[in-house]
Parts: sequence; C-alpha cells; structure tokens
Amino acid sequence: MVPNFEAKLQEYAHLLVEVGLNVQPGQTPSIESNVEYVPLTRQCVAACYDCGARDVVAYYGDDFSTREAFLRADEAVFSEYPSYMKARVDWYLEQKSPRLSFTGSNPELLKGVDPARIQARRKVSGPATKAYFDAMTANRFQWCVGAHPTLVWAEKVFPGKRGDEAIDALWDAIFSVCRITGDGKAVERWKAHAAAAKKRIELLNSYQFASLHYTNALGTDLTVRLPDNHLWAGATDHTPQGVEFLPNIPTEEIFTAPQWDGVDGRVYSALPLAMDGNLIRNFYMDFKDGRIVDVHAEEGEEFLRRALEVDEGARYLGEVALVPYDSPIRNTGILFYNTLFDENASCHLAFGAAYPSCVKGGEDLSEAEQKAAGLNQSMTHVDFMVGTQDLSIVGAAHDGKETPVFVNGNFAF
Repeated sequence: MVPNFEAKLQEYAHLLVEVGLNVQPGQTPSIESNVEYVPLTRQCVAACYDCGARDVVAYYGDDFSTREAFLRADEAVFSEYPSYMKARVDWYLEQKSPRLSFTGSNPELLKGVDPARIQARRKVSGPATKAYFDAMTANRFQWCVGAHPTLVWAEKVFPGKRGDEAIDALWDAIFSVCRITGDGKAVERWKAHAAAAKKRIELLNSYQFASLHYTNALGTDLTVRLPDNHLWAGATDHTPQGVEFLPNIPTEEIFTAPQWDGVDGRVYSALPLAMDGNLIRNFYMDFKDGRIVDVHAEEGEEFLRRALEVDEGARYLGEVALVPYDSPIRNTGILFYNTLFDENASCHLAFGAAYPSCVKGGEDLSEAEQKAAGLNQSMTHVDFMVGTQDLSIVGAAHDGKETPVFVNGNFAF
C-alpha cells in the first residue's frame, strides 16, 4: 500500500481541480473518467463543489467495452458517430464547461484491432467534435489532463511486478512527478513551478527566433522555421475571460508552433510512441517544405503511416516543445508508455493541429487566417519524443545571429 495514500489522493484531486481546472464559482465542470477511476473521480467531484461549482457532470467509460466493440461490433458502427455523443460535447461547449480528463488506459488497448476500424472511427469523430476541440485548443474554456493507474498499464510499466504491487508502484511514480507528498501543499509547489517556467518563456519570446536547428548522434538534422509573431507557452494558459489554468499535470514543457510549411530534414524518435494501443519504436521522419515525405519504424510502421493519413494536415507539424533531459520524469528512469508522461521527459514534436494561441492574436483568427499566419490545421495532434542526452538546438535570428537553446539535452539558459 502507498504510504499516506488517502491524503495524497485528496491532495492530487485538489491540485487537478484548483490549479489544473481552476474551477470558478457557478461553473459546471465535466469529468471524463473511467469505471476504474471512481475513488479519484469522486474526490475531484467534491473538490469542484468546494470551489463553488454549480453542478458537476461525471461521464464514465470502460476499457473492456471499448476493446470488445472495436473487435466485435458491426463494421458500419465505425463509420457513424452517435448523435447523443455529439449532443453531449455540443452541450459542454455551449456551457463552456471546464473539462477534466484522465489518461491511464491500457497502452495496448487496441492491439490486434483492424487499423481500418480505428481509422474509420477517427474520420467520423473528428468532424463531429471539431467545434468542441477547436474551442478547447483555443482555450475558450479551462481544461486539464491528469492520470490514474490501471492494472494493465501498471504491469506494462513495471513488468517485474503484478497486481496491487504494480499499481502501488505506478501511483508512487505519478505522485512523485506530480509533486504530491501528502502534506497538502502541492498547489503551492505547482504555482512556484509555473512561475519559474514563465520566466524562461519570457526570454524565449524576446528572441523571436526565425528558426531552430536540431542535431544529435542518432542522426537528427532538422531545421524548423517559426512563424512571425510566434509565442512560446507552457505551464499555465488563460481563457478569454482571464481565468488561468494548467492543461497538463504533470508538465515540464515549453512549446510553440512551427511554420507549417517550414520544416526540412530528418528527425529520429528518442522514445517509443504509444498510439491507439500500439507501440511504434525507433522511427524517423523526413520533411521537405514542412511535409512528412517519408517515415520508417523498426516496429509499428503501419500504424504510424495510417496516423498520417487522417487528413492532409496530419503530414505537417503543429507543435515544437522543449523539455530538459534532466527533468523529474526522465530522472525516474521510467518509460510510462503514456504520452502525458513521456512527452514531459523529452523534447518533442507533434504532427497535426497547432494551438491557435501560439501566434499573437491567433485565437481570434479564422482557420484560413491561422493557416496564413503559419499554423497547421488538422483533426489530429500526436506528440512524439525526440529529446536525447546529446540533443543540440540552436536558434537563429532573422539577421542570422545564432543562440544556443539546448546543449547536451538541457536548456542553455
């Protein structure tokens, strides 16, 4: 049993609600949960009411049912998006409901599922929920992603442990990297962490680099142009009403958007990518004029290629994120097989949609105007890790002056 578990769980719930969502009096938060996450979900529901929530909507999914459906449901199911599901997210959008969701599903949940079924579902769910997720990425309402262990995930992360021993080990790891100790002071620690990130963000924004050049011993040699008036962000974001929130807990990243047609060269992965229940290992991508023109993976290449076929924008980058190699998550030495954690252990890129907030005034631009400002448009957004211990990133100014950004895997400043 994890020492002081109940106190730590309550501390975690209050962190997710008070700092992650920053629920305001009179709001109606939604919690996207799972039948295996009931104790934490209930703590979060109570914490929302403690913050003055008008109501709280908890929606529970079930991994077993999801897998059975993908394996056994009628083929036509995957080319339809149920109207009741669309109505639900439309209602959330109308309410501007703060959204708390959890990651923790089995990393291999859909392993063995026909990739065509996964692709078909993505192609219908994307358009049906586009307005909602566009509003979320534009920070029209608060949102936060936390984590909860499951047995299959825990045993994947700790293959030498079984049952409760594996779950306890994963809880210990989650609490550790989320700065949860059971003393009730995680909220204060995260506010201090966010303040430190903001200082680095201010410096990066002052440089207004024209491009970044990535190199390492794996063979990465990638040049990423940045849009004019790009903005670096990280830790906290703000709604149009000025409500500050923290989208990911944990988070160590500082990110911006690349110029959608301004990426050239080759980049190698530094960690496996868990996607749709499948692992993609040891892969590289080749870029020309922003477009991914070739990929190769030692394992899972077919799943990577299918992910790039969601729409035309899936073949372009939407995010460039800086994470020091010497970070709390990397220092655990644990591969979490979960993007929320692994992306915060490594510098990463994302193919697919850019966040509108990554250019000045981007949230108020139409899609066409965002594209003209340099932001990629897509129904997907997939982070993949590229940071290594020897990663070098050099920023180039518009006048050609170069400034080291990363040296030996860590910030140079």
